[in-house]
Amino acid sequence: MTVNLQLTPDVEAGLAAQAQARGLSLETYLEQVLQERSRSVAPPSLDPDERALAFEAWAHSHPLTPALSDAAVRRENLIRDAS
Repeated sequence: MTVNLQLTPDVEAGLAAQAQARGLSLETYLEQVLQERSRSVAPPSLDPDERALAFEAWAHSHPLTPALSDAAVRRENLIRDAS
């Protein structure tokens, strides 16, 4: 498939610089970017309740970190004197 794009000079210059930094022609760079984008699938949109449930499930999937002792959070144990 052939696609023609009309890019503003600023956009073209930015893309050309990115392509050059990778040692690619602008056309090859754009093809690679579009191939990468075509493979990524956007996650389905969740309603607020589903999003909250998904967040809670994610949070519960991580082990609990033990609480720090009072001594561990004392100022003198957190800040070392540089002198």
